Amino acid sequence: MKNQILELLRDSTDYVSGQELCEHFAVSRTAVWKAVEQLKKDGYIIEAVRNRGYRLVTAGNDVYNKAEIDASIDTQYIGRNSFFYNIIGSTNTEAKRLAEEGAVDGTVIVADRQTAGKGRRGRSWISPEGSNIYFSLLLKPDFNPSQAPMLTLVMALAVAEAIDSVIKDIGANQNKNDGTDKNTGTNSCKVKIKWPNDIVINGKKVCGILTEMSVERDYIQHVVIGTGINVKRQKFDAEFAEHASSVEEEIDSFVSRSRLIGLIMNAFEKHYEEFKKTGTLNSLKNEYEQYLVNINREVCVLDPKGEYTGIAQGINDNGELLVRTKDGKVLEVYA
Repeated sequence: MKNQILELLRDSTDYVSGQELCEHFAVSRTAVWKAVEQLKKDGYIIEAVRNRGYRLVTAGNDVYNKAEIDASIDTQYIGRNSFFYNIIGSTNTEAKRLAEEGAVDGTVIVADRQTAGKGRRGRSWISPEGSNIYFSLLLKPDFNPSQAPMLTLVMALAVAEAIDSVIKDIGANQNKNDGTDKNTGTNSCKVKIKWPNDIVINGKKVCGILTEMSVERDYIQHVVIGTGINVKRQKFDAEFAEHASSVEEEIDSFVSRSRLIGLIMNAFEKHYEEFKKTGTLNSLKNEYEQYLVNINREVCVLDPKGEYTGIAQGINDNGELLVRTKDGKVLEVYA
């Protein structure tokens, strides 16, 4: 009942009387009061006025739960079927389990804390509670398994775009309050993609993406895109402190995790639908390259045949990094 009351308050532009809530849910005023008090404990700011009822003022400081995440998602199907866990082993593992049980295309699994999170090449992903975003998106695409790795780049573009949107909104609000239109402060922060799947702000990594898939012969059973984003200000271990940071630390402003997930789901659906038309990154390449931190910079490629350096030229339609070597050759680099 608590979440249903929240939805009624969210949808109303005025106060909702206690009597109306009692009649709607066929419960006592005491039951309604207890549900409202629980919502307040969850972080929602709800105004109660005698003879008028209840009104939702705001979600408060970073309310992070299924109801708030669902309210932030505005898509046709991506993220519409959602699961939220306070603590879980791994969102990717849970997504794969749900896929085996028949979970629908676009299901998203979100956690406040992971105890067994993993990054690329089996590296552990530190996952404290109350600080970051950990989610896995389950997809059931109808295309060749060789195309699935490109979904990592689609997600990277969605995350970069979502964080960029947050930065611009904060900057716009600051300018509005200051009565200026200058691109200063938060709005000057630069979110970038470090090919293929790391998101960096001001040169420091704030997000990693891990894509896994289940294949039967030439048929994809499902794809799971796991994403971890450092959001809140936090202290990193010495081995990570030089290269890692968080979104709030870099933009020096509060960020709602629920809203950020919603923005990511919205952006991903848009780009994913575009990707499915051709099965390549052709129509997304220009947008991706606008965020690509490596472009026109020297990169070091660790190739099985030997290490070499060159200048990154961008990506091709398959998401491979194009690197121009000293002898003028343009080589395609696989992730």
